[in-house]
Amino acid sequence: MPEKDWRALCAERKQRQLEQIPEEWTITPPPDDQRNVLDVPRTCGLLTARELEITDTVNVDILLDRLRTGHWSSVEVTTAFYKRAIVAHQLTNCLTEIFIERALARAKEVDDFLKANGKPIGPLHGLPISLKDQFCLKGMETIMGYAGWIGRVADRDSVLVELLYECGAVPFVRTNVPQTLMWGETYNHVFGRTTNPYNRYMTPGGSSGGEGALVALRGSPLGVGTDIGGSVRIPSAFCGLYGLRPSYERLPYCNAVNSQEGQESISSVLGPMTNSLEGVKAFTKAIIDARPWRKDPLCVRKEWSEREYALGDHGLGGKMCFAIMWDNGVIKPHPPLTRAMELVKKALEAAGHTVIDWENHRHLEIYTVGEKIFAADDATDMLNDCALSGEPLIQTMSPETDAHEYALDEPMQHTIIGERRHLTAYELWQLHREKRALRKSYLDHWEATVDKTGTGRPVDAIISPAAAYAACPHGCNSDCFYTGLCNYLDYTTAVFPVTFVDKEIDKRAPPHQFLNKEDEAVYKLYDPELWHGMPVALQLIGRTQEEEGVIAMTEVVDKALKEFKSSAKP
Repeated sequence: MPEKDWRALCAERKQRQLEQIPEEWTITPPPDDQRNVLDVPRTCGLLTARELEITDTVNVDILLDRLRTGHWSSVEVTTAFYKRAIVAHQLTNCLTEIFIERALARAKEVDDFLKANGKPIGPLHGLPISLKDQFCLKGMETIMGYAGWIGRVADRDSVLVELLYECGAVPFVRTNVPQTLMWGETYNHVFGRTTNPYNRYMTPGGSSGGEGALVALRGSPLGVGTDIGGSVRIPSAFCGLYGLRPSYERLPYCNAVNSQEGQESISSVLGPMTNSLEGVKAFTKAIIDARPWRKDPLCVRKEWSEREYALGDHGLGGKMCFAIMWDNGVIKPHPPLTRAMELVKKALEAAGHTVIDWENHRHLEIYTVGEKIFAADDATDMLNDCALSGEPLIQTMSPETDAHEYALDEPMQHTIIGERRHLTAYELWQLHREKRALRKSYLDHWEATVDKTGTGRPVDAIISPAAAYAACPHGCNSDCFYTGLCNYLDYTTAVFPVTFVDKEIDKRAPPHQFLNKEDEAVYKLYDPELWHGMPVALQLIGRTQEEEGVIAMTEVVDKALKEFKSSAKP
């Protein structure tokens, strides 16, 4: 048994975190009832005009150009983002590890190299990058939301961190996660709850919710999250960001910590979260160009393909056919999501592309198999990690006080599993076999769309919600199948912001024939007044190992959207 009560361990660790914040970087926090805090970094008086200029430069390519040419030093850029990150933390509780001296020493090292050699270290030269609390930094704790992991110090860097150093980047903070990682929200006993800067009554999503809140407040130009069921895409969508869920093993996960380690049928992947599509491409290309298979034995030996990025598999981007998944047959999305899909459809058609309806294929079967694989150990992995300290396994993300009412007794992901029990190895193999057969069936279904597109090719990409709602109140994010579908099928997927909820336009829809109890609960949850102003994002779903093409197709959609909105203005 642990020597000290887990509550005391958590309180002491949280206090040590707070002691890492320089007194001169503390702000007078806004009142708790101020829900939107996006403007606080600009109005709090902590950042200089130059630091605001640096941190408000959302295009990562511009930041990288100014760093590699010496227009801005890495020390001043890292300092600016660090100050803004500390402000973001005081507003949303988004950070775990704060290591200012170490980060600034790395930034100085990068600056010294540029001065001495007249050239940058690599493609991410001088760029501060935030990391989800899974990516180990040698000599530092990686707690990952477990009280029992307090004091667990890494004896080596994760492979991603090694490659970031090779590329010239500056890891500078780590960000909050939920206990177990297996939540679409962000709360643990050690560091507490992370809130959404658009409305602190709402969740930023999870499990990369710390990254979502931090990047939305521009406290980081680019963050790295992970995704096993939507954990990059949900917080990216809830916080109005761009994000990428690459395919299994395209980017290096080696020596990062994880929940359910050893479960390899549905692999967790890492991906960028940022305010610009340029950042998604810059990060992904830099890491692939660093040849990660040299350091991670699972990484696919596939170099960055300019042919694929030029949409060589998609008619060179001329006339493409996109399919819209209006709903997934499990949960019907809220009105703002439907409006966002209608907006994207109009924008793509105005740009000369074809848009058809996606026909769902065996979705409930895929959902069931995926959830049963996750539950195969009957929570043994999670319970063992909780037992290290004696802390309880968190059963809900709802706050203990003032929790939002949500008329759902049990999320569907629990209902479809049925009786809870620890499966045998043979039973798990049968689930793997069934999942593989479903992937083949879905592939054939997608290929068969060649008869409907008019391009001579199957559908180029699917566009769908990343969740049935924009960011929801804490404790209410019960649905993860819009994103989970892509994890189970291993489809490369990007998230992109579309619009914001408008209470005058996005009225509550009349009741439909509910598909299940969760569908009914999600319908009843929607309140146009509460959701007003929240970002609305969608996801673009491509094929397996198609990172270059998915990034490029998302650029096509993003450009079409911006041009359509611009032309629609009076």
